Amino acid sequence: MESKMIKIYPRNNQSVPLKIIPGHFATNHSHINTYIDMTTLKTRQSDALAVAKMLVEQYVHTTIVDTIICLEGTQVIGAMLAEELTRAGFFSRNAHKSIYVVTPEQNSNTSQLIFRDNLKNMVTNRNIIVLEPSITTGYTTLKVLEMVRYYGGILQGISAIFSVPDKIGGIPINALFSKKDLPSYQTYDYTECPFCKNGIPIDALVNGYGYSKL
Repeated sequence: MESKMIKIYPRNNQSVPLKIIPGHFATNHSHINTYIDMTTLKTRQSDALAVAKMLVEQYVHTTIVDTIICLEGTQVIGAMLAEELTRAGFFSRNAHKSIYVVTPEQNSNTSQLIFRDNLKNMVTNRNIIVLEPSITTGYTTLKVLEMVRYYGGILQGISAIFSVPDKIGGIPINALFSKKDLPSYQTYDYTECPFCKNGIPIDALVNGYGYSKL
């Protein structure tokens, strides 16, 4: 798989490479023709910092940010984003003037995203930015927005490294890469996947954490 990897960059930044691998991949909700490997962007300090600096540019200074909710291994980027927001003078209503960086837990019985009691106060009545690595169908994002509403959070923005939709539930998505940057990217309902119909086997099972070859 890795031998087919291609790198693309944002138009005005050569320090944030998006690694893409063409093929036939299955996610929890769909089949896709391109796997986007964000491993180094999410784990390497210099790459995560570069991502955070680009994401900060997409928010106006009147945005209030108390908490960043990180999904699918984006905690390092979230910590860098909190630092950059603070450095840029973004306002937080927290008493300590510092931003919380938290990750929800997935309930194994219901698949719902939850926060334990010791973390609820970091979401309730807080100004929230949701951070995801990629958004394709928007299914996970909708679950996160439902969770934010349930705990009484105030959504201030959705950020992602890559996103197919421009908005979810009427809320704009601030993404570094979009479908315009990957025009060949396609997502299919598994019942309508052309690869499956043509008998082409799945290369790997993928999610926001990585891939497992079949």
